[in-house]
Amino acid sequence: MILPSKHIPESRSLTAIGGEILAQLEEPRAVSEIWERVLAARRATGQGAPLPYDWFVLALTFLYSIFAVELSQGLVERTGDRR
Repeated sequence: MILPSKHIPESRSLTAIGGEILAQLEEPRAVSEIWERVLAARRATGQGAPLPYDWFVLALTFLYSIFAVELSQGLVERTGDRR
Protein backbone atom coordinates (compact mmCIF):
# COMPACT_ATOMS: atom_id res chain seq x y z
CA MET A 1 0.00 0.00 0.00
CA ILE A 2 2.75 2.45 0.85
CA LEU A 3 5.15 1.02 -1.72
CA PRO A 4 4.28 -0.64 -5.02
CA SER A 5 4.18 -4.44 -5.00
CA LYS A 6 3.04 -7.18 -7.33
CA HIS A 7 -0.55 -6.52 -6.19
CA ILE A 8 -0.38 -2.71 -6.04
CA PRO A 9 0.77 -0.85 -9.17
CA GLU A 10 3.05 2.14 -8.77
CA SER A 11 0.25 4.54 -9.70
CA ARG A 12 -1.75 3.31 -6.66
CA SER A 13 1.08 3.34 -4.09
CA LEU A 14 0.99 6.06 -1.46
CA THR A 15 4.59 7.08 -2.18
CA ALA A 16 3.82 7.71 -5.87
CA ILE A 17 0.59 9.56 -5.10
CA GLY A 18 2.47 11.53 -2.43
CA GLY A 19 5.00 12.55 -5.07
CA GLU A 20 2.18 13.75 -7.30
CA ILE A 21 0.82 15.80 -4.40
CA LEU A 22 4.22 17.31 -3.62
CA ALA A 23 4.63 18.26 -7.28
CA GLN A 24 1.51 20.45 -6.94
CA LEU A 25 2.75 22.29 -3.86
CA GLU A 26 4.91 25.04 -5.36
CA GLU A 27 2.96 27.26 -2.98
CA PRO A 28 0.53 26.57 -0.12
CA ARG A 29 -2.82 25.32 -1.41
CA ALA A 30 -6.21 24.19 -0.10
CA VAL A 31 -6.86 20.44 -0.07
CA SER A 32 -9.60 20.78 -2.70
CA GLU A 33 -7.25 22.68 -5.00
CA ILE A 34 -4.53 20.03 -4.60
CA TRP A 35 -7.08 17.30 -5.39
CA GLU A 36 -8.21 19.07 -8.57
CA ARG A 37 -4.62 19.74 -9.68
CA VAL A 38 -3.54 16.13 -9.10
CA LEU A 39 -6.50 14.84 -11.11
CA ALA A 40 -5.77 17.30 -13.93
CA ALA A 41 -2.10 16.28 -13.98
CA ARG A 42 -3.08 12.59 -14.11
CA ARG A 43 -5.46 13.23 -17.00
CA ALA A 44 -2.76 15.19 -18.86
CA THR A 45 -0.23 12.36 -18.52
CA GLY A 46 -2.78 9.64 -19.23
CA GLN A 47 -2.03 7.57 -16.12
CA GLY A 48 -4.06 4.38 -16.11
CA ALA A 49 -5.51 3.79 -12.65
CA PRO A 50 -8.16 6.28 -11.52
CA LEU A 51 -7.42 7.93 -8.20
CA PRO A 52 -10.19 7.60 -5.60
CA TYR A 53 -10.47 10.43 -3.09
CA ASP A 54 -9.79 8.10 -0.14
CA TRP A 55 -6.40 7.10 -1.62
CA PHE A 56 -5.60 10.80 -2.10
CA VAL A 57 -6.43 11.47 1.56
CA LEU A 58 -4.34 8.47 2.66
CA ALA A 59 -1.38 9.79 0.67
CA LEU A 60 -1.82 13.27 2.14
CA THR A 61 -1.98 11.75 5.64
CA PHE A 62 1.15 9.73 4.87
CA LEU A 63 2.98 12.92 3.83
CA TYR A 64 1.85 14.61 7.04
CA SER A 65 2.98 11.66 9.17
CA ILE A 66 6.50 11.77 7.71
CA PHE A 67 6.63 15.58 8.15
CA ALA A 68 6.77 16.29 4.41
CA VAL A 69 3.76 18.65 4.58
CA GLU A 70 2.06 20.69 7.24
CA LEU A 71 -1.20 22.56 7.62
CA SER A 72 -0.94 26.29 8.15
CA GLN A 73 -3.93 28.63 8.21
CA GLY A 74 -6.08 26.08 6.38
CA LEU A 75 -3.55 25.52 3.59
CA VAL A 76 -1.26 22.57 2.97
CA GLU A 77 2.38 23.44 2.37
CA ARG A 78 5.65 21.61 2.11
CA THR A 79 7.48 21.46 5.42
CA GLY A 80 10.10 24.16 5.59
CA ASP A 81 8.49 26.32 2.87
CA ARG A 82 7.11 28.82 5.36
CA ARG A 83 8.51 32.26 4.62
